[in-house]
Amino acid sequence: MEIKGDELLQTIQRAKEGNQIAFNKLLDSFWNNVYNYQLKKNQNDNDTEDITIQTFSKAFDKIATFDEKYQFKTWLITISKNVHTDFLRKKKASITMEPYKDKNLETFDVVDNDPTPEDKIITEQNLAKLLRDIKQLNPKYQEVITLRYFQELSYKEISKQIDEPMNNVKIKLLRAKKLLAEIIKKSN
Repeated sequence: MEIKGDELLQTIQRAKEGNQIAFNKLLDSFWNNVYNYQLKKNQNDNDTEDITIQTFSKAFDKIATFDEKYQFKTWLITISKNVHTDFLRKKKASITMEPYKDKNLETFDVVDNDPTPEDKIITEQNLAKLLRDIKQLNPKYQEVITLRYFQELSYKEISKQIDEPMNNVKIKLLRAKKLLAEIIKKSN
């Protein structure tokens, strides 16, 4: 249920002061607005969930910049649009070029896309480093990161597995990703 009026302004003010309960209240109140907006754009549950979480992460990082003259929901949707645009850019950049159609360039169709032994070693080293970084997290954060990104469970499946409400899972993942990013930044 969306909070409105004075209650919303008070909740935003508490969030600006760093009150975690206020953040949770805003997340609970506006999650469906952002999620449904993104679902119409993406039509992919996993991408939609990831973009929605990134939206709230950015919004909570920038909550101090929110101007109460504007609608909070509109502000969130604007952030969500930007996150979606970034997501599409990254996705487009990762798409490989289609093979050339020109018959004179048939040799390009023979490219071996299998990783080289060197690529495999680098990937294993990066994974080992990432796992070491994850182990520095609090066990509750390690668990949600592992379930989401290594076992590829949905938020609903994680919620059932750890026996917590789905919004708690979302917030734990949000915090875990932020903390992990800080750990990675420090170790580089």
